[in-house]
Amino acid sequence: MATSERAVEEVLPVLLSVIEEQPPYGSFPCSRDNKAVLALALLECLDLSKDGPSALLVLSRHLPSQSRDRLRLALRGLVVLSKEPSLARGICGLCQHLVEQLADPDAEMVGMSLSVLTHVLQGKDLEIPSITALKLVESLLPHFENDNSHVQLLSIQLFSKVMELQVEEGGNPLTTLVSQSLLPLFLGWHHENVHVAEASREALLCAARFLRRRDLEELLSKKRRMEFAESLLLQDESRAAEHLRWALPHLQHPQRSLRKAAVRLIGVAGVLVMGQEEELQVLSQALQALREDQIPSCMNTWIQTKFERRSAELRLSPR
Repeated sequence: MATSERAVEEVLPVLLSVIEEQPPYGSFPCSRDNKAVLALALLECLDLSKDGPSALLVLSRHLPSQSRDRLRLALRGLVVLSKEPSLARGICGLCQHLVEQLADPDAEMVGMSLSVLTHVLQGKDLEIPSITALKLVESLLPHFENDNSHVQLLSIQLFSKVMELQVEEGGNPLTTLVSQSLLPLFLGWHHENVHVAEASREALLCAARFLRRRDLEELLSKKRRMEFAESLLLQDESRAAEHLRWALPHLQHPQRSLRKAAVRLIGVAGVLVMGQEEELQVLSQALQALREDQIPSCMNTWIQTKFERRSAELRLSPR
């Protein structure tokens, strides 16, 4: 069993050289996944409470890395190390690199980074600076609609944790981002994956508490989705056109439940946009998108009829 810093320093570079097919171990007959297993086996053999800091020091040198395999191995190793509570503060020093990694197009890389960050933020006495929280949340928001449900779930759960850690601060810079998360999380609440749906509802509850919106919190507790959507959009009627346009691409979502939720949002926003300067343009865009639904719901058909009538009225009215 390897238990010294010297052992860790000696063995890990060997494994890295195998992965990158560099001498003297480049001809080692082993797949990429099996090589990663060897690296993780080394870490699992360590007493992380004693040797974890040495292993962390080695892994941290390869985050970031120009080599995808080296980076992948470092992240896999950090997932193991992040389960050791005593290493939380040391790993927290890598938060900037981990947050940057969330922009990676590889879902596996993003998932490992999210796992590490989630484990680290479980520490009871760990504080996360506002600027770090801000960058983290900015990076998490796009993943609320990630095609990979595991990445989607982890990002939503981590978002809830960040809000819990930051909720006590007054005038929090996260307020704007938390407000921006409400519509994506509302759609996530309709996800066919029950874990994503429940995590989205829990995140909405955290967001409602963070924003001190007791009206939203009550509707969420009672699971009154339609009334929640109406209250959400009524909060800022001046942005009704923006909200309607945001919902339009979701009419093409592969999940029927999310398409139906998007239709509901469009219906509410279409009422709120009434009388605004760009109303006719927005309704025309909505009608075009609604008509492209191959299997329209009853709600879709009803909203189309309503929008068509209103559009005809606007075209006939004097300008």
